[in-house]
Amino acid sequence: MTVDYRSQTVLLTGASSGIGAALTAALAARGANLVLVARRAERLASLAEDLRRTHGVRVEAIPFDLTSPAAGNELRDAVADRDVEVTSLVNNAAFGTFGPFAGADPGRLAAEIAVDVTAPVALTAAFMPQMLSAGNGFIVNVAGVTAYLPSPRMAVYSAAKAFVLSFSESLWTELRGTGLTACAVCPGATDTDFTTGMGPGAGVLTSGRMRTPEDVAATAIRHLDRRNPGPAVIDGRANRMSVIMSRLTSRRTSARMMDRVFDPDRRSKPAAA
Repeated sequence: MTVDYRSQTVLLTGASSGIGAALTAALAARGANLVLVARRAERLASLAEDLRRTHGVRVEAIPFDLTSPAAGNELRDAVADRDVEVTSLVNNAAFGTFGPFAGADPGRLAAEIAVDVTAPVALTAAFMPQMLSAGNGFIVNVAGVTAYLPSPRMAVYSAAKAFVLSFSESLWTELRGTGLTACAVCPGATDTDFTTGMGPGAGVLTSGRMRTPEDVAATAIRHLDRRNPGPAVIDGRANRMSVIMSRLTSRRTSARMMDRVFDPDRRSKPAAA
């Protein structure tokens, strides 16, 4: 597969900051037209104007809340109102909750599942006919290394990313020969505002060396530019090694190891048998 970015109109969610903003810049620099989706209207409008001015591409900005039960159809109608045909899709929007599941707010968890799981499925289904008709695009779902690792204190988020990874791998298989491809991009700790509002103790997720959003965007673009891109790519050598190492241990051991990483109170105690 060779992506002709200048023929693409890419809809990207979670576009206003972090990995989403880095991906929009990388795609616009290659000549892709964009439909940017996020909740923060002012930041989205500013980003769209900057991309138009810098790269000379068409950029539509659509403020939108992906927790809507009818997100797929509503967003498809909003795009149609702007006389745009989407050829590629990047499902990047997501948020997480940090802390014991027993103390979590059920309403927040429902919203987390809506954004992280339901929205990617709904948007992919809503725009699939357009993308298949174009026959030369891509679906990128941003998952994460947590897709490969059970993550106590982030139980719903890691499960959601495991869903996204499996969904992407299945789509990749189904879409072979159509001209449309799908993949999951799996970053680890990245220098964004992701942990803001996740809950007490979430700072542990940003300890140590982190990748930048631009690193993740470059990994995604390199993967798409491969002659035969596979169903998933992990960003960063250290993240790839952590996934490889996790496959050498049992799920039980992996879960306990991650529990010690994410719970400061357990780090100083001997591991349970």
